[in-house]
Amino acid sequence: MLSKPWIEVSGVEVGADGKPANNTNPTPYIMGFLAMILVAGMMRHVFELSDITTIDKGLVSGFGIGLFLAAPWLMICYGFAGRPTKLLLIDGGYAALGSAAVGLILTAF
Repeated sequence: MLSKPWIEVSGVEVGADGKPANNTNPTPYIMGFLAMILVAGMMRHVFELSDITTIDKGLVSGFGIGLFLAAPWLMICYGFAGRPTKLLLIDGGYAALGSAAVGLILTAF
């Protein structure tokens, strides 16, 4: 749903099929996977220290981490790089929703 707007505002080069030109390069996927392992590990640590053990607390805490820790870092980086606000909203939303999903999963099991 957000792939076309993201491609438009990110400036990523696309191929003839309209998909990012580097979509066959495994490096971003590997880096993304490793980054999520690190994020989940740190969230697990924070949740343990904060006694966040229920699914609803995990969801809300994960969302808060994404919205109030990850998204502001993106805002700083994107602001200094002159990136479009729409890109910040898309990527910041992904950070908040992704962190909420991690928080939910961490407390569900």
